[in-house]
Amino acid sequence: MGFALLVLPCRSKIKYVLFPQVQTNFPALTLKSTIKSMSEEKLPFTGFSSVSIHGNQNKHPNSAHITPIYATSTFTFDTAQQGMERFDGQQEGYIYSRWGNPTFTDAEKVIEALECFNLKDSNGAPLQVKAILHASGQAAMTTMFMANLKPGDKILSHYSLYGGTQELMLKVLNQTGVETIIVDLRDLELTERTLKENPGIRIVHIETPANPTIQCVDIEEVTRIAKRYGTLVTVDNTFATPYLQQPFKYGVDFVFHSTTKFLNGHGTAIGGVLLGRDIEFMNTRATKWHRLLGGNSNPFDAFLLLQGMKTLEIRMDRHCSNAVETAAFLEKHPHVEKVNYTGLSSHPDFKTAQKQMNHPGAMLSFELKGGIESGKNFIDKLKMCVRAVSLGTVDTLISHPASMTHYGVAKEHREKYGITDGLIRMSVGIENLPDILNDLDQALSTT
Repeated sequence: MGFALLVLPCRSKIKYVLFPQVQTNFPALTLKSTIKSMSEEKLPFTGFSSVSIHGNQNKHPNSAHITPIYATSTFTFDTAQQGMERFDGQQEGYIYSRWGNPTFTDAEKVIEALECFNLKDSNGAPLQVKAILHASGQAAMTTMFMANLKPGDKILSHYSLYGGTQELMLKVLNQTGVETIIVDLRDLELTERTLKENPGIRIVHIETPANPTIQCVDIEEVTRIAKRYGTLVTVDNTFATPYLQQPFKYGVDFVFHSTTKFLNGHGTAIGGVLLGRDIEFMNTRATKWHRLLGGNSNPFDAFLLLQGMKTLEIRMDRHCSNAVETAAFLEKHPHVEKVNYTGLSSHPDFKTAQKQMNHPGAMLSFELKGGIESGKNFIDKLKMCVRAVSLGTVDTLISHPASMTHYGVAKEHREKYGITDGLIRMSVGIENLPDILNDLDQALSTT
């Protein structure tokens, strides 16, 4: 028996360890077969990052380590019979990239695994959901609404929504005969009374934390009430990500993300995803509407999404730790009137956030003394933080909702929902914390 020398780094010292070289009498074919069968066994993942990196567990041609960009508009058939069976759904396989693509599939599988990580269904088995990747969060939301609603139906939602969502409801869906009712869903008695008085409500749509006031709705309690009235519940989980919040845990029917944001994390691609608990519905009606509306993703954006999700946990940890310190700094600053951050005990939804989120997150907003002029001056004087809409990228993004994301929302509606002229929204990045605070301080102090 011989010995092999293995060099192990150990901080500043080098360790030398002798391991015996074990010889085997197994034939090469037997050994390869054993290795193959062992490698095909799937281990249960114990951590979120493992799911983010290995959640799809698909093998690709030519032993590709990273999911390839399947830059093809269509796919071929070996025979006419095979083509017929794929169109008929008798055989799995790809047909046309508007209908599906291997790069999309891998991204969908990872997001399914993240939203269901450590969750069980009513029978105690691992929870299964179906994801459909879209060209944007708006496309994913449109598919869900169009697949579930008909003229005469109603949507129940709450104050302070992403401007695009509110405009979709009030300016597009209303033209199809769908009415939207807006109330404060944090008021559970009001929520139940509204459901009772409006039997036509088909969907309760929740965005929590909400954009940009960071209001939090109790997912569990609203879902419990909605189910008594046979109503579907949908949750926009973009701000929280599945790392901080898993709405399926509370029995909701659908979950959305703008994957453009934290899931991608680098501002390199637009995307969205719709996830549903009813897999038959997702494979049939939702899939049909998705294909007919044409809101499909594209292979390159799906590839970028896959790369971004691999670092989701470590990015979110830094985003969140920076946000906590930033919120505390702003709350004490003399030029700041109010800070909206669920990690502050002063936030009215502090307890709700504690109940359903693993951390308050990376999003906050704050009200400047002096209204719109102070807000514009502050934004103009930033030196490192980026003046931009969107959120969830590694750099800190700061925007002025009244003139940007919510410009299309009537002023009286904005102010009613807490989106005032002096409100600033901030997506806290992963830069070094002192640099973020120094930039904020110099911009605020000269406002």
